[in-house]
Amino acid sequence: MSTESQSGDDLRDRITNFLRRNFPQIQMHGGSSSITHLDREEGVVHIQLGGACSGCGISPMTIQAIKSRMVKEIPEIDKVEADTGMSAGADGDMGGTGSSSSMNATFPGEGDDDGESDEGPQAPF
Repeated sequence: MSTESQSGDDLRDRITNFLRRNFPQIQMHGGSSSITHLDREEGVVHIQLGGACSGCGISPMTIQAIKSRMVKEIPEIDKVEADTGMSAGADGDMGGTGSSSSMNATFPGEGDDDGESDEGPQAPF
């Protein structure tokens, strides 16, 4: 087995473990997550959330949290694409960049750097 193949499997395992460790509620609430594509050269991973995630009202927040946290915790990942299968946006996730509706979730401390403190409600994870 080549080193590249071993390191690739290690990266896939680390992404899977990241999802299990940081988002156990996905499985606990009847949802599922899987890696649909991993581009090691570009540092891009595509995640599919299924099961109960497809109709869940907080799945946009879960997707945003995955995108934000994964790039911080796994240095090889520069971008996360996530999809619940509902394809509301142009890029396939609920907060699609091509959609005129504003369904992107924001979290306290994220967003505009206007100097104002954001003390909004915390996400349930």
